[in-house]
Amino acid sequence: MEEQTHTERRVSALEVLHGFMAGEHDPERSALAMQRRHGALGSFAIDVVMGDVWARPQFSRRDRSLIVISVLAAIGSDEELSLHTNVGLNHGLTRTEIEEILLHVAVYAGFPMAMKASRVVDDRFCQIDGVDRLHERAPSAFRDDAERRAAACDVRRTLTSGRSNPDPDGDFSAFVDRLGEVGRVAYQWAFGDVWSRDELSRRDRSIVVIAILTALSRVDELAFHVPASLNHGLSRVEVEEIMVQMTIYGGVPRAIEGTLAMQEAFAKIDARE
Repeated sequence: MEEQTHTERRVSALEVLHGFMAGEHDPERSALAMQRRHGALGSFAIDVVMGDVWARPQFSRRDRSLIVISVLAAIGSDEELSLHTNVGLNHGLTRTEIEEILLHVAVYAGFPMAMKASRVVDDRFCQIDGVDRLHERAPSAFRDDAERRAAACDVRRTLTSGRSNPDPDGDFSAFVDRLGEVGRVAYQWAFGDVWSRDELSRRDRSIVVIAILTALSRVDELAFHVPASLNHGLSRVEVEEIMVQMTIYGGVPRAIEGTLAMQEAFAKIDARE
C-alpha cells in the first residue's frame, strides 16, 4: 500500500469504525472515547487495527470478519467475540454463516472451545432480538457412514485438486491405515460431516481453517491447507492477507510463523510446476 499520513489513516479508520457500528454512533466521538479510556492502546486500536489493517482493500470486510470471528472463538476471547459477532452481521455475514464457523472451531480447536463460543454468540443474538432464548435450530443431516465417506471423498478431491483417491472406500482406508482411529473420526466427521456442508462455500471454509490453524500455531496443518485454499479459489494475495489480519488478532509472532509456513507451501508448489 502507498504511504499515508496519520490524518489519512485516521480518515480510513473512522470509515471502518462507521461500518463496525452500522452508522449507529458517531465514529469520531467513539474514537476519542477509545483514546481517553485506553490511552496508547486505544490510539493503536483506531489508527493501526482499523486504519492500517481493516482498511486494506485486499479482502472484503465480510471476509475479514470471517477471520476475526474464527480466531476469537478458537482462543476463547469471549468479550471480543460478542462484539465481533455484531460487527460480522454489520459486514454482511448471516447468523447461519457465523454459526457455521463454530463447527470448524469444534474440528480444529476442540468441542469445548466451540461450545463456549456458541454460548457467547447465542447471547449476542438474544441481545439483538431482545429475547431470553433463541428459536430451536435444525440438526445436521443424518448420514450413514457410507454417505459420510462419499461426502468426505468429494471434499478431499477439491482440497487436493483431484490428487486424492477418487474411490471413497479406498481413500478412507488409506487415511485409517495412516492415522488409525483418529483418521476414522477425522475423515468421516471433519471432511464428511463438516467440510461438506453447504452453509459456507469451500473458499470461506478455507479462510476460517487457515485463520484457526495460524492462531493455534499448527504449521504442519498449514502446509496442507494453504495449497488447498488455492484449490478452493483463494489467491496467494488473499492467503497472505489472512496473515496480515492475524498480526492483530493472533499476534505478530503467530502471523510471522504462519507467513513462513505459507511461503514454504508456495515454494513447494512453484518447485513442482
